[in-house]
Amino acid sequence: MYKIKTLNSIDPVWKKILSQDEFQVASDVEDMDAIIVRSADMHGMDTPDSLLCVGRAGAGVNNIPLDEMAQKGIVVMNTPGANANAVKELVLAALLLSGRDIIGGIEWARGLKGEGAGLMKVVEKGKSNFVGNEIMGKTLGVIGLGGIGGLVANSAISLGMNVLGYDPFISVDNAWRLSRKIEHATDMADLLSRCDYVTIHVPLMDKTRGSFNAESFAAMKDGSILLNFSRGEIVDTAALLDALNSGKVRKYITDFPNAEIVDHKSVIPMPHLGASTPESEENCVDMISRQISTYLKTGSIRFSVNYPECILPPVQICRLTVLHANIPNMVGQVTGTVAALGINISSMVNQSRGQYAYTVLDLDSRLDESQIEKLRTIEGIYRVRLIED
Repeated sequence: MYKIKTLNSIDPVWKKILSQDEFQVASDVEDMDAIIVRSADMHGMDTPDSLLCVGRAGAGVNNIPLDEMAQKGIVVMNTPGANANAVKELVLAALLLSGRDIIGGIEWARGLKGEGAGLMKVVEKGKSNFVGNEIMGKTLGVIGLGGIGGLVANSAISLGMNVLGYDPFISVDNAWRLSRKIEHATDMADLLSRCDYVTIHVPLMDKTRGSFNAESFAAMKDGSILLNFSRGEIVDTAALLDALNSGKVRKYITDFPNAEIVDHKSVIPMPHLGASTPESEENCVDMISRQISTYLKTGSIRFSVNYPECILPPVQICRLTVLHANIPNMVGQVTGTVAALGINISSMVNQSRGQYAYTVLDLDSRLDESQIEKLRTIEGIYRVRLIED
């Protein structure tokens, strides 16, 4: 039986996917084969040798030490797109909130209870204080056209906005899903100078941390509005405050506020509500449960963030999976060791991603533990696993 430890409470949809005859899923299991995590911080966490994979029920993986896991032979997977619609809807709400002072108007109206029968006269007199602009006909710049950014861009087109999209690393699949009315921007500075609204949809990593900086703000159209529903650390806080205080940026709406901006008059802070819908949570758990089940049973890797994608057919007789460093002669050493044992390789797959690689051998006969141990002694191999039918 496979053991899966949950580090956060998760939607019970997993019970429809992970048979309780095959899987034990609980927060208190030990010597687990897999972990399902949402927001729990795994940095510094001790993991047992039995741990084969970590499934993030969501997209962001900054709470997981990816390289450390990779070097222990632990595959980390996430669920891109599972919460995309929930985030998209919140971004659209933010567009409307930023263009018109809806929040200010609501707060003012709540204080009118004592006006009694004359309330509507006060409303009509005071409503001019909350005038804003429509978004139809305005230009939106979308930075990052993945699962969420693409949905935002398409929806903005439907709302009558002009949309510029910037993503030098867009996948073919995501490109196919974009409306033909979206203008492809090849230079971010040019995009920023033309847009009334800019929304950021890129992952947080070393090269994007603080990447929306003073230079970015200088390129923006005066009085434009910035939305950040990716991660707060992508935007340089000091540069943002300068842009807000000078009026260069009229409003900043984010799902990731920090202590320096949370009470700024030109900031609309939200408490990380992007994926906080029951539909989104169910989608994420459904998706990651299937990915974990498939990996444990077949070795097939889907949506990994530290190892390459590798889609495999069902196991026939015996499958040997090897997670290793992506360095010369690794595949030769693996296949040579297996051949020296007199075992025929019926098929082989090798995929790499950066400094890590994955080699899968389907064998015509089974290996015993002593034979597998010979492979584990090869320098650069992080994990060897045997999967039988």
